[in-house]
Formats: sequence, structure tokens, C-alpha cells
Amino acid sequence: MTNRAVVSEAIIARTKWAGVTPAPLAGDASNRIYHRLTDPATQETAVLMDADPEKGEDVRPFVRVANYLRELGLSAPEILAEDEDFGFLLLEDLGDGLFARVIADQPDLERPLYEAATDVLVRLHKSPVMDLESYGPRMMTQRAAMAFSHYAAGITGEDQTDVEHKFSKLFQDILIDTTGGSKVVVLRDYHAENLLWLPGRSHLARVGLLDFQDAMLGHPAYDLMSMLQDIRRKVPAGIEMTMINRYLQATGLDEHNFRQAYAVLSVQRNLRILGVFARLAVERGKPGYVDLMPPTWDHLVRGLNHPALAPVSDLILKSLPAPTAANMQKLKDR
Repeated sequence: MTNRAVVSEAIIARTKWAGVTPAPLAGDASNRIYHRLTDPATQETAVLMDADPEKGEDVRPFVRVANYLRELGLSAPEILAEDEDFGFLLLEDLGDGLFARVIADQPDLERPLYEAATDVLVRLHKSPVMDLESYGPRMMTQRAAMAFSHYAAGITGEDQTDVEHKFSKLFQDILIDTTGGSKVVVLRDYHAENLLWLPGRSHLARVGLLDFQDAMLGHPAYDLMSMLQDIRRKVPAGIEMTMINRYLQATGLDEHNFRQAYAVLSVQRNLRILGVFARLAVERGKPGYVDLMPPTWDHLVRGLNHPALAPVSDLILKSLPAPTAANMQKLKDR
């Protein structure tokens, strides 16, 4: 038995799930491991997060953000037990009702679910911010540039330093010009496979929130764009348009500036995703992420049509190879 297993058993032993054998749950792109515990007497469940600090994980941001969200009346998991030093959290189990699954089973709920998730962002963005690092132009540019250093380089095998530097100078200036203003808490991975439908709760609490430990302070358009330009499921154009309008009406933000930032942030996020997924495939042996590159590319190309992206559009499209079947296979082979 490993030391981590001993520690996790000790944590569980202090709860009503003492003696229960954890059952594995699907993980994510991180090094975190999840298990579900089920009380045989009551069938009540909880989730054990195993986030090993020796693998670069840290549960403290999750705890801070979860508590902040719950104080706002939002449905982040309650922390039932914790050991921050060893990286274990026992969490309230919000169930398996991921938006993506619920909509697949009940298509008539698509609009109500997206309305509820949009309203959660309105509430979050109207609330006092917590003390977080800023997701500003410099950092966003560095993350976007991974499309050159990992995605393009991974496919072509060629050094991308020169074009990456040229892109970075131009793109950072665009971000500075278009994404200024007041900052809000952005969860940064807000989409249909991180949102849970909790119909037994009321109003905003019906939306369960997951995977928010990387929250930062950023532009109000970021999470809305992440949800509506989902690379894992195609959000209908009518839903995207309606939710943007719903958000703008509720917040009173300037429509032109918001839509411009929305397009620029879409390009930033999708460039970053191409780079991150290429790195996960090549360096961490997770080739499944390569299959998500075509929809990511589609969102990228669409965003580049906005006039605000004119200074970098040609550079990006000429420098980054499209995710053809042959190019995706090159990444998988590596």
C-alpha cells in the first residue's frame, strides 16, 4: 500500500464513508485522480480528489475558489474533508448530470440550461472579486503562442521561434487594445462538460460548477465565449447569439466592445488549446486530445474574421498547419 493510499484511508476514516472502497471516476487533463465513495447504508455519495503535490498539483486554489463561489450562492462542491499538505479533498458529489449528457438525452433542455449558465456568469461578474492573479495580455499572449511552439512545431518539426516572436508582439498589442476595463473572476474552463444540471435546486444553484481551480481575474467575455464556442459539442449559432444578448442585457456592457473582445479572446483561447493539446499528445502520451483539434481550428478561423484580428490573421493562417488527418496523425505518432 502506497503512502497516498494510507493517507486517503485516514481521511475517509474520519467521515461516514469509513471503510468504503473508492470507485474510479473519469479524470481530466491534469494529474488529478477522482474516486466516488458510496455509503452502503444510505447510498449517499462523495468524491475523493487525489491531487499529488509531487506531480505539481495543489488543492488550495480549488478550496479557495469553491468557498468563494458557495458564498455567492453558487453550486460549487462543499469541502467535506481535506488534507492540503498531501493533496486530498473529500467533496460533495454533484452527480453525473453534465450539461453535455443532459442535452443529448433531453434536447428541449438545451436553451434553459444555457440560460441558467449564462445567468450564473452574470451573478459572478456582478459580485466583488476575490484576490487572484490577472489573466492579462502578457500571460494570454504567452499561452496563445504555444500554438507555434507545440502545435506547429509538433507537426512540421521546424523551429517556430521567429514567427512566434512576431506573432507575440502583434497579438499582445491587440489584447491591450481590446480587453481592457474592469476585471471579473473567470473560471477559465466553463463549458458543457464542466457544468452539471441540478434540477432539484433552485435558480442559479441548479448549475453545478467543476474544474475552477485555475480561476483568475480577466475579461467578462472569456467564460461566456468558452461556453458558447465549446470544442466538445457544437452549440447552435442561435443559442450563441441569444446568450450573448441575454448577458449584455443583464450587465449593460457596451455591445461593440464586448463582441470585439469576445472574438479576440476566442482566438487567444483556441490558439492556446491547440498548443496545450499538442503538448498533451506528444509529451504526456494523450493522443485523444488531438481529435478535438478540428473544432478548435474552426472556432479559431471564425474568430480571425473579426477586423480586430486583421494584424495577425494572415500570419496565423499561413504559419499554422491546418489539422488535416495527416497532420493530426503526425502528432499522434510522436
